[in-house]
Amino acid sequence: MNNMLVTGGSGFIGSNFIRFIFEKTDFAGKIINLDSLTYAGNPDNLRDIAASHPDRYVFEHGDICNAEQLEEIYEKHQIDTICHFAAESHVDRSILGPGAFVQTNVIGTFNLLELARATKDRLVLFHHVSTDEVFGSLGDDGLFREDTAYSPISPYSASKAASDHFVRAYHETYGIPITISNCSNNYGPYQFPEKLIPLMILNAEAGKQLPVYGDGSNIRDWLYVEDHCDAIWTIMTKGKHGRTYNVGGDNELPNLEVVHQICDILDRIRPADKKRRDLITFVKDRPGHDWRYAIDFSRIKDELGWEPKETFQTGFEKTVRWYLDNTEWIERIRSGTYNEWLKQQYGEFSK
Repeated sequence: MNNMLVTGGSGFIGSNFIRFIFEKTDFAGKIINLDSLTYAGNPDNLRDIAASHPDRYVFEHGDICNAEQLEEIYEKHQIDTICHFAAESHVDRSILGPGAFVQTNVIGTFNLLELARATKDRLVLFHHVSTDEVFGSLGDDGLFREDTAYSPISPYSASKAASDHFVRAYHETYGIPITISNCSNNYGPYQFPEKLIPLMILNAEAGKQLPVYGDGSNIRDWLYVEDHCDAIWTIMTKGKHGRTYNVGGDNELPNLEVVHQICDILDRIRPADKKRRDLITFVKDRPGHDWRYAIDFSRIKDELGWEPKETFQTGFEKTVRWYLDNTEWIERIRSGTYNEWLKQQYGEFSK
């Protein structure tokens, strides 16, 4: 791997991955971060990396949906490795506007695959980052395995399922060297504040109401973002081509318990006049809200020796403290389109 294209590298997981590569691995090549800088893409996430690695980190402002522009950037840097994060990724947004999800997640992935096919002789690897949401919803028991049948429910998960199938098909049909990872819910530094955990941290710290869908009993498996980045790099360097690996955090919690833990951590480290749990307000559940996600990650553990380092308690306290310590980053985010979207979704809860 000499010239790695990281799509969506200014987003939450992508920027953490680039940071991880520079700080925690022996990768000696260049990273080309291709990002269209939509609402969740933030160049601030990698400002220090750009300053400290000017010869090995390159930012390209571009869109994977623009095939001509994508090819120009791809050839300019003689890309030989792709790690594909770029995606529209919020279920609520996909319900309001599914077209953007088809364009980015399906057509954008197709454009990348076509470039990979055209340059197969120099391509080392195409790694595709996906989600456990493609599997649909679990009942009270069981775990998602790599051979679990796909059953997407939201436009977001349907678009990611389609992209997974295209990546797998290009390996089988054209011999493209690929790996795929399907991860559980990520949390950690630099996550855009529309997501559950940062939204609750910031609202609770500010004394605002904490909107919880339904009765808060929906269950997710929570994965600290640096553990996810470690898993991706492990797959890229040790995984078998054509293979899919599930990546989980071994941390199943109902959404309400997540919010409770946020409130309790904040009450402990930043005491307020009243308990933050009193700010919780239950709101109408969203359409197609999957009941439970949980990952069986025994394949990556047994075959590649990876397992998460952070428990929910250790990773979660790090996350809360990061948001409390990075108020300038948050304010720059809030000066953009984030506030308008929150107002549309939650009304007075975002005020």
